[in-house]
Amino acid sequence: MTSPASYAPIRWTAPEGQWTEPDLHLFPQDGHRYEIVDGSLHVAPPEPESHETIVRAVVEQLRAAAPEGWWVCDRLGVEIGDSNLVPDVTVLRPRSSGAIWCDPADVALVVEVETTATRRFDRLLKPSLYAEAGIPWYWRVEPGRGTPLLRTYELGAARYRSRQSIEGAEPVKLDAPYPVRVTPAAWI
Repeated sequence: MTSPASYAPIRWTAPEGQWTEPDLHLFPQDGHRYEIVDGSLHVAPPEPESHETIVRAVVEQLRAAAPEGWWVCDRLGVEIGDSNLVPDVTVLRPRSSGAIWCDPADVALVVEVETTATRRFDRLLKPSLYAEAGIPWYWRVEPGRGTPLLRTYELGAARYRSRQSIEGAEPVKLDAPYPVRVTPAAWI
C-alpha cells in the first residue's frame, strides 16, 4: 500500500535572483506556456483546441510556400537577452544556427495566435521585445467576425508598423518573409 505522502506534489524552489532558460526545464510538459521576460517568469494557461487548429494551419500554409532552406516551426523558443519567448510560429532564415533557443538574427517572422489569456501579452509586450531584437516581421492572428483576422507588421525604426489586416476566404498574397498566399478563413 502506498502512503499518502507519495501523492504529495513535487516541491521546488524559485531561483535566487532572475529566472533563466535552464529554470524552464523544471516545469512539466502540461500544456502551460512557460516563458521568461527580463528574468521574470510568465505562465499562460493551456490553449484551447481552436488555437491549436489555427497554429497548425498557419504552419502548413507557411511551410507550403517556404523556399528551400527556410524552416517553419511551431513553439520554437527565441532567446532575447534576459528573455526566453516561445512564439506560436517561428520562421527561420536559411543557414540558421539550429539551436534549441534560436538567435533573433536567424528569425524572419514570428506569429502569435491571440487568445483571451494572451491578448495583452501578444499585443503589447511580445511585439516590443521582438522589435527590440530586430525581428523584421510580426504577425498576430486575432479572433475575427466568423474567421480569424491576420494583422501583419513590419519592423520600422525600433518598432512595428501595421502593414495589412486580412480576413475571409479569398487568398491574399504577401511578399514577406517570402511570397506566400494566406487564407485566414481556411485556418478554422
